Amino acid sequence: MKYIYNIGLLIITSFFSLVAIAQTDPETAKERTEFKLGAYYNSNLNYYGRTDSLKSSGFFPVIEFWANKHFYLTAAPVFVNNRTISFEYAGTVATAGVRFGTENKSTNNIYLVKPIYKSNTQLVQSALNAQLIGSHTWLNKIINITIGGDVKLSDNLDYGLSGGLDHIIRFEFPGNLILVIDPSATINAGTQQFTKTSYKQSGILLLPGVQQKVNEDVKKLNILSYELSMPVVFAAGKLQVILNPAYVIPQNLITVTNRPDLSERGEKMFYTTIGLKVNF
Repeated sequence: MKYIYNIGLLIITSFFSLVAIAQTDPETAKERTEFKLGAYYNSNLNYYGRTDSLKSSGFFPVIEFWANKHFYLTAAPVFVNNRTISFEYAGTVATAGVRFGTENKSTNNIYLVKPIYKSNTQLVQSALNAQLIGSHTWLNKIINITIGGDVKLSDNLDYGLSGGLDHIIRFEFPGNLILVIDPSATINAGTQQFTKTSYKQSGILLLPGVQQKVNEDVKKLNILSYELSMPVVFAAGKLQVILNPAYVIPQNLITVTNRPDLSERGEKMFYTTIGLKVNF
C-alpha cells in the first residue's frame, strides 16, 4: 500500500499564523529578510484521515526564507518511517506564498505547493504535480473564522474547500516568554473521482431486451474529514517549540468491491505533530 499524507498542509504552513502571534522579537514586524529553520515529526501520516496499512510516521526538516513579512519560500525534505523502512528519503516539497491582512482584523495566505518526489517513490502524493491553496481568516477576541480553498493539479483537476473555527489564548511570562494555545475545529471537503457501475435494461416496447452493465466516471464534491486540534507554541526569543495534537474523523471513503488495494483506508485517529523552529 502506498503512503498517503498531505505534506503541503501538514507542516509547511500549518503554524505560520500561530507562530507569528507568538513571536517575541518586535524586529520581525519590520520589512527585513529572514531565514528560519525547523524540524518536525508527525506520529501518523494521513491525508484527511486516510492512511497506509503500515501506519507510517514522518520527519520533515523545513527551511524558510522570508523576503519580508509578506513573501516567503520554503523547502521540506520528506523522510518516512514504518515497520518496513527506516528514515527513507521520499522527496522534497517546495512552497512559495504570500501572507497579508489587516492588523487584528483579518489575515490571508495564498501559496503554491510543488512536490518534487523521487521517481520510484511509493507516495500517493507523487501523482500531484502542484497545489494552489488560499485562505482568509476573520480575527476577533471571541472566535476566529477561516475559509479556504485549493486546486490540485495531477492527471486531473481536483478542488477542495475548508472551513474552521478557532480561539487563540495567549500567555506572557517574565523573561520575554510567550505561550499560545489555539483550540480549533475544521471541516474539509474536496472532489473525488471514481467509477460508478449500474445496470440498464434494454428493450423496445414489449420485447424483453437484455441487461447491460454500464461504467460511468463520476466526479463529486464530498466532505472528506472533520478535525479537532490544539496547536501550541512556546516562544522564547527567536526559538519556538511547537506541539499540535489532533483528532481526525475521515468521511466518504472510496471503496472498490473485492479490491482492497484500490480502496481508501481510513479510520478515526489521534496523531501528534511536534517541532522546533529557530529564526535568524
